[in-house]
This record gives sequence, C-alpha cells and structure tokens, in this order.
Amino acid sequence: MKKIAVILSGCGVYDGAEIHEACGALLALHRAGAHATACAPSGPQMHVVDHASARPVAGASRDILVESARLVRGAITPLASLDPGDFDGVLLPGGFGAAKNLCTFAADGAACLVHPEVEAFLRGARAAGRPIAAMCIAPVILARLFGSGGAPSLTIGNDAATAALVTAMGARHVDCAATDVVVDDGARLVTTPAYMLAADIGEAFASAEAVVKKLLTLC
Repeated sequence: MKKIAVILSGCGVYDGAEIHEACGALLALHRAGAHATACAPSGPQMHVVDHASARPVAGASRDILVESARLVRGAITPLASLDPGDFDGVLLPGGFGAAKNLCTFAADGAACLVHPEVEAFLRGARAAGRPIAAMCIAPVILARLFGSGGAPSLTIGNDAATAALVTAMGARHVDCAATDVVVDDGARLVTTPAYMLAADIGEAFASAEAVVKKLLTLC
C-alpha cells in the first residue's frame, strides 16, 4: 500500500485548505488503495476569515494544525513529527491557506518564504526522490523551493499574473485546463489547477482524481 502525506493548511478556502480539493484528494487516494496521512504545520494562521462574508475577523487567531484537524475528523499529525522518507509521495491541496499559511505568497508574491516545517519536509521528500503533487495555488510553494534548480514545469491554470510570478521564481509555467495535470517527470512534480479554474465541485473532484492518479504512477 502506497503511503501519501497530505499537507493541509487549515480548514476553509479563504484562510485554509480548500475543502472540496482536500476531500476529493483524500477520496481519490482511498479509492486507489493508498494510505493518506493528513498532516499540517503548527502555528497561527495568517488571519481568520468569516466565510459567510469573506472578510477577516479582527483580533481572531487560529492554529493551522488544529483547524486542519476539522477536515479529517481529528486524524491529524504534526508535520514536524514526520519523516518524509517514510512516505511514497506528498500531496498539497490548494485554498488560500497554501498561500497564506504554508508560505507567504499571498502577501509577498515571488519573494515569498515557505513555512519552515513545510520547507524541511518537502526538501526532505525531494532529496529522498519522492514525487510531490500540488493543487490550485499550492504549486507556488514548489516554484519557490525548487524553481532555481532546473526550471521545473508547473501549472496554476492560466492566470497570467500568477503565472508570471511562478516564472519569476524560476519555474516554467504551463497553461492547463481545470481537470488536467502537468507532470514534470525529471523533477517528479505533478500539478493541477483545480479551483484556480474549476467551475464546480465536479470539476474540482475530477482534478483531484487526475492528480492523485498521476502521483501514484510516480511512487
């Protein structure tokens, strides 16, 4: 049974992991006979957003790990406690949490920093030859970490402004439809636009299924 680390960034599209993408990926892994370990870094979210109004809540604070536990019925593991060599692959769902909590892309663009726990785990996975998949906006994390090491091919869909920032970090952006994937076999990276382009939950789940299928072929 292949073991996949699924790195979450909270719970909810505006300040954490995108719920449809995360659930779609977890379901696809389950149906493929893989074992998913949901994990997340510890520490405060960038901010807390009221998802009914899409506005930040002044003075509110929530922990990334604690909020991520909501998505997986409490079955969450601290990312810092895991060894990337114990897994066959890694998957990062999207949602603004990927750009706000797992890295600072939402605030800093191409000059962003990656959360230290996330950076250590992904660099360890890369060093161990493990494939890494990312959905929606999460590929910017891969561009930041690995863009200077050979211009890996990635996608965030077809948004020109975001694609330009991916390119500025040293990666090669490839335009892609919502449910398609871009595979860089040499870099062992798999990316898909998901809700960067998806029109509905059906397309989001199709994107998740496609990226999981490709990820598992590289494991």
